[in-house]
Amino acid sequence: MRHKKNPVDLIFLLVSGLASLSVIALIVGILFTLISESSLSIEKFGLWGFISSTDWNPVKESFGAATNLFGTAITTVLSILIAVPVAIGIAIFVTEIAPNFLKGPIGAAIELLAAIPSIIYGMWGLFTLAPIMANYIEPALQKSIGSLPLVGMLFEGTPMGIDLLTASVILSIMIIPFTASISRDAFNLTPAVIKESAYALGATKWEVVRSIVLPYSKLGVFGGIVLSLGRALGETMAVAFVLGNNHQITSSLFDAAATITVTLANEFTEADTDIYLSSLFYLALLLFLMSFIILALAKFFILKAERKYP
Repeated sequence: MRHKKNPVDLIFLLVSGLASLSVIALIVGILFTLISESSLSIEKFGLWGFISSTDWNPVKESFGAATNLFGTAITTVLSILIAVPVAIGIAIFVTEIAPNFLKGPIGAAIELLAAIPSIIYGMWGLFTLAPIMANYIEPALQKSIGSLPLVGMLFEGTPMGIDLLTASVILSIMIIPFTASISRDAFNLTPAVIKESAYALGATKWEVVRSIVLPYSKLGVFGGIVLSLGRALGETMAVAFVLGNNHQITSSLFDAAATITVTLANEFTEADTDIYLSSLFYLALLLFLMSFIILALAKFFILKAERKYP
């Protein structure tokens, strides 16, 4: 005998289904808008011509994304390299080393760091961090690492504090709490009985962290890193304060540069021609696709790892 479905259940099913489909509809709508608005630039420059061109000249109506892609990639990768070791170190300290009376305050401080608006980071970076970088940190790096062959080319030029390195440091500070919080939660999911068994066998704290905690929670840590990567890719205001807006590919971290988000923020109101505006939408489309591809690859590797290590 078939039971009639409760009308409330049907309404709940309909509402939840529409809510889920609305996410897909929003993504498709955004993608359609970006493609349609950038169609003029796509027709004129093509895909490879736009990506490979370093020219960004609104007067001549000649645009290319290479310099913006370069700045976005450098600041994102460098910020991840700085932030991930620090964030994992914080998570390990909070979960495995810190006494109980410190775990609460440190956890609250991490969450507070994540809640600070990006405009505040930008102002702090411009008026506080940039002078410190220009007067102390960058000259020290130039005198030490800058004298090494090959690597030294990354630290050439005059330290100004408004450059790729400072922007990367600001980004790393902004994404540390995301990786640290998710890593901390992942570490806390490690069964206590496994760690206690390792300690009972004579393992040191470092051996427990290295051989038990990190392998058990590696998927959670990777998820935190991917989330931080997405935040670093899309950050605008904080980077705009300390990066400059130099559309050039440079070999030095002490030079100003441009990212996709900074270019959009600085030049969107100045786009006085159709091709100029279309090129900015083309940049936004590339950023959208970059974020989608990175998140899709991350999800693929997570699923693959889950199947290999269930």
